[in-house]
Amino acid sequence: MTVRHDSWKEYIRNRRNGHSILSNENELIELIQNETTRNNRDNISRTIAYQDYFFRMKDIHWSFLASMVSRNAGYNMTDLKQINFKNGLSEKQRKQLFLTYERANWIIFQDAFPQLLIFEYSMINNNPLFYLLKYFSVSSFMEIEWEKYWTDRDKVRLVFSLIINEQNMIEKPVIQDPYFKNEVFDSLSFKLQEQLKLSSVVFPTLTGELYGLPISQFQELTKRIQIGKQLYSILFKKDLTNHFIDFAKSKVHTGSRSDYEEIIGISKSNNPKLRDVYPMIPHRRNSEFDWYDQKKIELEWYKSEEYLSEYNYKETFLIKQEVMVSLLKMKSFFQ
Repeated sequence: MTVRHDSWKEYIRNRRNGHSILSNENELIELIQNETTRNNRDNISRTIAYQDYFFRMKDIHWSFLASMVSRNAGYNMTDLKQINFKNGLSEKQRKQLFLTYERANWIIFQDAFPQLLIFEYSMINNNPLFYLLKYFSVSSFMEIEWEKYWTDRDKVRLVFSLIINEQNMIEKPVIQDPYFKNEVFDSLSFKLQEQLKLSSVVFPTLTGELYGLPISQFQELTKRIQIGKQLYSILFKKDLTNHFIDFAKSKVHTGSRSDYEEIIGISKSNNPKLRDVYPMIPHRRNSEFDWYDQKKIELEWYKSEEYLSEYNYKETFLIKQEVMVSLLKMKSFFQ
């Protein structure tokens, strides 16, 4: 059977209407592979795919978290095309940073999206098929966690498990990879940004507010997991979630910070739209290793993380942006 690239939503629509268009598991595997490849082309397609999935499957909170963090990855990518970054960083440095964002996000999507689709298929057919995850090189850790979720519907634990999995997924091929380690993470510019906590993830609202937190100690696995849980605590804070959802529904992701800057009342950074300045980058998995075979799950990875201070992050974010611009103008720090 030849599966059309746009056939996942068609299948879902037909199945919800009581019709089945798949006759065996091989067709399902091919369908999911095609859908994952089609949506893993670039930051824009990933963000939209995560978001669309959440709007279909509202209980899978991680997918909305992934979409909003993916928006920020796009903002960071197009930041590199700003005049200040062009003047402050060499073309090589900017390309290396772009590839770091791109590679990490490609790996996460390639691993996570088949998980989401298999759960959706299992729900529609009322039959868990998580044993199929191995055909997508998904860690046995997540097969166990999806089975748990099927029986106990613990939404928070599933979010934490997916965060733990994604950060372990990028640990070896990105964080510890000699190229990214030497050229990016050990560079003076990255270390200075880390020390000053200048990088941020932000969640805008249509009411003009900005929420988020600074990102630091990115090379530390447990810290990245902690940050993911803190971002989740902000995004799904009871009185804020609907504001973030309204923003996501209203603003199509372009990768440019102009998607939210005028709304929250800050001066435009003049970021371009991502697809106007970046090509689609071909990727392939370097290995099919299962990180769970080599790692022990730390108890603190499942500890809840509340980011209680600075929920309204606009003022802090603007100060950090000003500091970043000032440092970029001091080229000697980055050469």
